[in-house]
Amino acid sequence: MEKFKEFLKRKNIEISLKRYGIDALGAMAQGLFCSLLIGTIINTLGTQFHIGFLTKTVATVAEVPYTVGGLAVAMSGPAMACAIAYALQAPPLVLFSMIAVGFAANALGGAGGPLAVLFIAIIATEIGKLVSKETKVDILVTPLVTIGVGVALSAWWAPALGKAAMKVGDLIMWATDLRPFLMGILVSVIVGIALTLPISSAAICAAFGLVGLAGGAAVAGCCAQMVGFAAMSFKENKWGGLVSQGIGTSMLQMGNIVKNPRIWIPPIVCSAITGPIATCLFHMKMNGAPVSSGMGTCGFVGQIGVYTGWVNDIAEGTKAAITTMDWVGLFLICFILPAVICPLLVIPLKKIGWIKDGDMTLS
Repeated sequence: MEKFKEFLKRKNIEISLKRYGIDALGAMAQGLFCSLLIGTIINTLGTQFHIGFLTKTVATVAEVPYTVGGLAVAMSGPAMACAIAYALQAPPLVLFSMIAVGFAANALGGAGGPLAVLFIAIIATEIGKLVSKETKVDILVTPLVTIGVGVALSAWWAPALGKAAMKVGDLIMWATDLRPFLMGILVSVIVGIALTLPISSAAICAAFGLVGLAGGAAVAGCCAQMVGFAAMSFKENKWGGLVSQGIGTSMLQMGNIVKNPRIWIPPIVCSAITGPIATCLFHMKMNGAPVSSGMGTCGFVGQIGVYTGWVNDIAEGTKAAITTMDWVGLFLICFILPAVICPLLVIPLKKIGWIKDGDMTLS
């Protein structure tokens, strides 16, 4: 047993929640951002601003035309898998072999492909690391084993994992449509908390295909955390903190949350307020790329996702036009309400001594 542990250590294989649940999941979200999300944004910019080189076909593969953004979207599986392998500190031959594995897992996983990629990429990477540099023909053995295991698991597991992910996502979205007030609170609070924790809310939303009203509630929860922390810590962190948290990430506050968990109360309460406002009052839906649901105001990706959803709905004939009420709801839920509610909630918490000046200072 000790020899096996030493072997795993030598191979840099660490079986832990941090390695797989935080490092791998967070990297997967970055892979999604650099492919599916950025591709969607490029397509939206090209369509809305009539930019010719972004809307014309640049490649045709198997009679399928691809734009610049379309190529980025098509590579989301390989991007996720390579990002996961990179986070797991895979050697080069394993890392490069994940291109094929990611493509297979995402394609065979269907709409739930991201979840399939997450599980299969982790296993294939770790098995690839086990055999890496163990033979004199490493350049043959490592890619053969990594790709063989990854593609075999994709054929075996990916369809089932994809269906399971979509079932869960469909259940959440069905429940949100049925009970928009209660589910608006739950989805908003849970996804918002996930965004601030050192895990990936974007990857979670992508894995379960979270769109529609549930996606809108998720956007609300993420914005409550990011804009909320940025606004209520402005006294300590000034404009740099406003930008880094407001359009960067509220995860920057995790160290302060560990020191004083009570500073998390205002954003969580705010998300419980804005979530049902999004679902019940404004009926805000996020029908763009599911990954956008878990991005909040990070690079304004959540808002671009909502806008993209509006455009998609108009193109499909399910929405007549983008209304003034749509824009009012988007700005209220994403920016104005969190910026007002969170600082107001801090006042009584400071009076009773639960929060003190300096508790939210970023180092």
